[in-house]
This record gives sequence, structure tokens and C-alpha cells, in this order.
Amino acid sequence: MVTQRTQGLYRVFLLCQIVIVAVLFWFGVWVMVTFYSPGAELTWRRYSIYCGLLVLGMTLESLSRDGSKNYFLQNELLRQHRLSLRQTFASVGTLVFYLIATKDSFISRIFFFNFVPWLYVALLFSHHYLPQFLARRIFTGAREEKTVLVGSSAKAAQLRAWLRRKGDIGLRTIGLICNEAIEKTEDGIPVLGGSDALERIIVERGVTQVIMLEFPVFDDGNRQIIQVCDRVGVRLLIVSDLEEKLRHPVTHFEDDGFRFIGLREEPLENPLNRFFKRAIDIAISLPVMLIVFPILTLIVWMAQRIQSPGPLFHVQTRAGMQNRRFKIYKFRTMRPDNAEETRQASDGDERVYPLGKWFRKLSIDEVPQFWNVLLGDMSIVGPRPHLIEHNNQFSQLMANYHVRAFVKPGITGLAQVRGFRGEARNNADIQNRVACDIEYLENWNLSLECGIILRTFAHLISPPRSAY
Repeated sequence: MVTQRTQGLYRVFLLCQIVIVAVLFWFGVWVMVTFYSPGAELTWRRYSIYCGLLVLGMTLESLSRDGSKNYFLQNELLRQHRLSLRQTFASVGTLVFYLIATKDSFISRIFFFNFVPWLYVALLFSHHYLPQFLARRIFTGAREEKTVLVGSSAKAAQLRAWLRRKGDIGLRTIGLICNEAIEKTEDGIPVLGGSDALERIIVERGVTQVIMLEFPVFDDGNRQIIQVCDRVGVRLLIVSDLEEKLRHPVTHFEDDGFRFIGLREEPLENPLNRFFKRAIDIAISLPVMLIVFPILTLIVWMAQRIQSPGPLFHVQTRAGMQNRRFKIYKFRTMRPDNAEETRQASDGDERVYPLGKWFRKLSIDEVPQFWNVLLGDMSIVGPRPHLIEHNNQFSQLMANYHVRAFVKPGITGLAQVRGFRGEARNNADIQNRVACDIEYLENWNLSLECGIILRTFAHLISPPRSAY
């Protein structure tokens, strides 16, 4: 019910904004023809197309920000300013694209450049005043929900801000039902009685909605609450506190008629997202292997011949996606007589030959991993693959360590561009890296992927201190 009210109000608000844009446009056209070009003829067909394009731009912009509907009732001026700018650029941009594509020079430039700032001002005012104006007129009288909370005063305090916001869409909290010996909560919500008096309170107070403040344990008392709500015909909502009980974020989804609860979102389970990610991998790796790799191979080979003769490549077994093992390729930067392969490289490591330190600092030693990307064992972006021994060690420190193996390992990653690279000196270093890896797999999108790649290029130009 709450979601339907919010979404419905959001759509009415957008419709009103579209009407405002259309009215403002035609008013501007009337002013131009009447006062500035009195002899001009109003070409309805052309200006109708222009108006339709402005509306189309507004509509497309609204479809790109579904998440914004959860916040449009909040009076945050900075957010309203940003949304107004987005809408202005989207609507005007659609019109400009049409004008350029069709080489249409009919529209008055004076009218156009005067209309744009007024459009922004009108949208900003509509964001600031219109949602509350509409809500007060839509959700009043019979549309107001008299709501009773059932649960502890502590749980009621957690919903304080939410209840205040939902007051705009007609949710009026009239009291709390709990078994605590208090007259009212710290927020001033009156305590109406215990759970055994629920039916009497609903009838006497004209309650239309009951909110249970925690996920119920299905004992006789909670079953009684559900039965009372059904019997007297009031709406029952239950606050899900599974995250609090499980001490872990959860996600809800439905599939083939069944409802499930998962521990995290995984955008890369979407085959289309995986296709885009793989396309980026190939588009970058192929030119690197054809152009950059041969040149660097010659440079590294010459450096090794001078300072540390031995194999050109260093091949190791690493843990990949789902902890499947694969062979990772790197330019060798350590002396071939190194007997401590499982020891992490550190600043001033005596095992690294002099030019090898620069290869590591500039990440030149990682370039052969683009071959791993082409083979499909790795991706450009993802959690860094660790040695099997390090995986076993780090998993003892963090219970969710192996979650990072849900996606392919990468040459770079969110942890690396945030500065968590190099030697892991303590538990906090590992925890920070794993937290970034899990954040990446739970929130993957194209902009995040491209942003990490661009920041990695910036680090190549100016390596961070942790690069060694």
C-alpha cells in the first residue's frame, strides 16, 4: 500500500511537470508572437513538434531514474537542483538533437534561449512545492490511514524518520501497542495498551492500518494479531528485520512463483551485463596484446638479460572464479633463485632486481595477464587473484572472504584504485580489500567498470605509494 501510494503520487507529479512544461512552452510562444513578432504567423504544426520533443525528453529522463521516486518528497534543495538540471538538459537536448538532425532553423533563437532558463526555474519550483501540494490534497479525509504500531518502543524509535516522511502520503500514527509500562515513547507516541486489547483499540479509534515492528515469531500471540486484523478488516504491514536478525543485508526476489531471500544482489549474473563486460575485456586486451605487449616484452627481456638472467615469464597457480585454479602470467621481476614464492612482496624486497622494482611500480609486470583475460580466466576489472596459500590464510581472517570469488578475478579492481594494493600488512588491509571486492560485485554497472579502468590509467601515470 505504501509503495503504491508513493509510486502513484510520483507519476501524478511527473504528469503535472509535463503539463507545466507544455503550458510554459505555449505561453512563451504566445508572448513571442504577440509582443515581439506581432506580424509573424503561428505555425501550430512546427511548434507542436517542438513541444512534443520537450515532453519526450522529460519522459525519457524520468524513466532513467526510477530510484528517485523514493526521495521526491524530501525537501533537499541540492537534489532538487540536480534533478531540475537533468530534466532541463534532457528535454532541451532532445529538441536540439532534432533541430540538428533535421537542419530545422525555424525556431526563434531569442525565444529558445529565453525559454531554457525559465524551464529550469519552473522545474525547480515544481520539485520544491508540488509534491507536498499534491499529497495534501490527494491523501486527506477518507484517504488518511490511521495507523497503530505493534512492538517495542525501541523498534518504534527506529521508524521515527520513516513515519515522519510517510505522514505526507496520509499515514497518521495514533499510538503504539506494547506490553511496556510506559505512557508514551520518547518521540511522544502514546501507548494505547497491550496486544490483548488490539481489537478493542482498532474499533474504538477507527484504526485502518496496523504495522508490526518486527518480523513475527509465529507464536499464538502473533497469530492472534494477524487474525484480528483480518477479522476487523484493517490493513496489516510487517517490518522486515531479517537483516538485523541475520546480521547481514538481504535481497528479496521472486522467481517462477516462489519468493526467495538472498544475501546480496549480483548484477553480473545477468547475461547481458556479462556480455558488456566481456566486450570491454576483449576491446582493451586485444590491442594491448597486439601492440603494447611485444614492445614491453623486448624491454623486459633486455632488462632481465642485464640484471637477472632467467625465464622471461613468471607463471603461478592462482584461484579464479568459484576458486577454480588457473595459470597466471606475469613478467618476472624477482631473481630466478627465489625460494620464497609465497611471501608477499614488500617495499625494498631484496628478491626484486633493480629494474624489476620499476616494472612493478608501473604495473608493467601485469601486462601478460591480458592474455589471461583473452583466455577467459580473468577480466580487466575484478578482485585480484591471490595465491592458493594466501587464500587459505586470508579466509581464516574473514568469514565472507570467498564471496569475492563469485566473479572473475581482475588485473585491476575497486580495491586497487582506492589505494588498497601492495603488501597486506595487517588484518585491516585484507578486510578493506575484501569489502571493496564485495561492493564491486554487488553494485556492478558499466559506469563503475569504466570508472575503475580510467582511474587505473591515472594510477599508471602517477603510481600511488603502495605500488611496489
